[in-house]
Amino acid sequence: MARDLKLFDAEYRFALVVWENEPVHSRRLTELCADALGWKRATTYTVLRKLCERGIFRNEKAIVTSIVKRGEVQGFESAAIVDRAFDGSLPSFITAFLKTKTLTSDEVAEIQGMINAANLHGRDAQEEKGNG
Repeated sequence: MARDLKLFDAEYRFALVVWENEPVHSRRLTELCADALGWKRATTYTVLRKLCERGIFRNEKAIVTSIVKRGEVQGFESAAIVDRAFDGSLPSFITAFLKTKTLTSDEVAEIQGMINAANLHGRDAQEEKGNG
């Protein structure tokens, strides 16, 4: 069963602090959250405990590290948006996105490279299935 990686806004902002500073001592994390988020120590520890219980972070001997990396959460959130708002259609999402944003030539080249790599990876996987 897939793990639920949905983070609410405050949890995501907290996660950003962890990801940018890990490994981080929990005491230092409370200081960072006070500065970045305006949180009291108890709030930081409460959110940390909840996210540890959900398997997002680990707090061992007061050292906080991530079990789930930023890219995994971003992938989950991105897929959820496409599924929810665009009935799972990536082309529909891209069409809507491009109506409000102009891409630079560098961004176009980067995206084209990602598409090419995904197509190549997909072909390799299909060939492996055919040979299996």
